Amino acid sequence: MPNVKDTNPLSLDNQVCFSLYSASNAMVRAYRPLLNELDLTYPQYLAMLVLWQHQGISVKTLGEKLHLDSGTLTPLLKRLEAKGLVSRGRSEKDERVRVLHITQSGKTLEELAATIPEKMRCKLGVEPAVFTELKRLCDQAYQLLTSTK
Repeated sequence: MPNVKDTNPLSLDNQVCFSLYSASNAMVRAYRPLLNELDLTYPQYLAMLVLWQHQGISVKTLGEKLHLDSGTLTPLLKRLEAKGLVSRGRSEKDERVRVLHITQSGKTLEELAATIPEKMRCKLGVEPAVFTELKRLCDQAYQLLTSTK
């Protein structure tokens, strides 16, 4: 019997959301062994990626970059601080603003983490252009879903 594509719009096989969900979960699981070596969870790793690029960033700006609210971000930052990777302080310009700084341990961790992106690319065995296109499509979907029209 020929393979007939299911045309039911409610079929799980036809749901883009399920494909993105499954791929996202698989990606996080693939990162786990690499991040375990650094004693980081995946959300902590994402926060550190931003902090390595933006020394002295405000907690609010970090939340915006990670698309996380303060209720989710605060416990994550407390754990990073307890690990000695970041320090939280007050802005010199506005005392109400909390700013984040990488500690020396955090800088050392950056050197160890530098190999992770290439290891992940190798795990998937695809060319960089494939990652670039996949990221572009995911970013586009995010923008379309979060923009107000």
